[in-house]
Amino acid sequence: MTAEERQREIVTIARNAGAVDVAELAEKLDVSKETVRRDLRTLEDHGLVRRTHGGAYPVESAGFETTLAFRATLHVPEKRRIAAAAAELLGEAETLFVDEGFTPQLVTEALPVGRRLTVVTTSLATAGALAGRDNCSVILLGGRVRGGTLATVDHWANHMLSGFVIDLAFVGANGISRVHGLTTPDPAVAEVKATAVRVARRRVFVGVHTKFGAASFCRFAEIPDFEAIVTGTALPPTEAHRYSLLGPQVIRV
Repeated sequence: MTAEERQREIVTIARNAGAVDVAELAEKLDVSKETVRRDLRTLEDHGLVRRTHGGAYPVESAGFETTLAFRATLHVPEKRRIAAAAAELLGEAETLFVDEGFTPQLVTEALPVGRRLTVVTTSLATAGALAGRDNCSVILLGGRVRGGTLATVDHWANHMLSGFVIDLAFVGANGISRVHGLTTPDPAVAEVKATAVRVARRRVFVGVHTKFGAASFCRFAEIPDFEAIVTGTALPPTEAHRYSLLGPQVIRV
């Protein structure tokens, strides 16, 4: 197996499993750990993976994006903590935008029961989960449904959303970077997210620590657009402070 073939195999494994471990890859591919580390450095330089301590995880791009079902299996305890902390930022908001994705969906589960709210969302899963809740009015934006994420996009969704004034938007992203802002692989998704950021009075980013420092294909917002960033404690305090210097409160849970 050539280095190029081995690196393609590593990317395939990472995308199928959600992450790779250096020791396991070395055993599977019958090479040294240093060879694997060198391969991971090369793949990171090409924007295909992000290295972590002892391994790496795949970077989502215009050609690769994980499904909602797959996201529901990764970092679930961290995502639930993030969702609970984000829901506590509700304040006096009565109208909410809830983004597509598993973590924003968990935010809606953490919202206070009985509170009168209007929730606007692109997510079929979120709309279905909230539809039967008392005192909660749900508006599902129309449009083309993306099979992997079960969320609506394109001009129908964007046109509907642009006519609202939202008190608070809970927004996710495939990557968040101090240099590149908030990004996502799909231009249609980026357009809807950008509209949500524009029409919302307040904006909160919710995302696990692995999102930080990553950049995808389409930028839809900048760090100072958000009043708060809610993430996990695995994001180092020093890095969290660097993001806070750009404006938002950074909450690590």
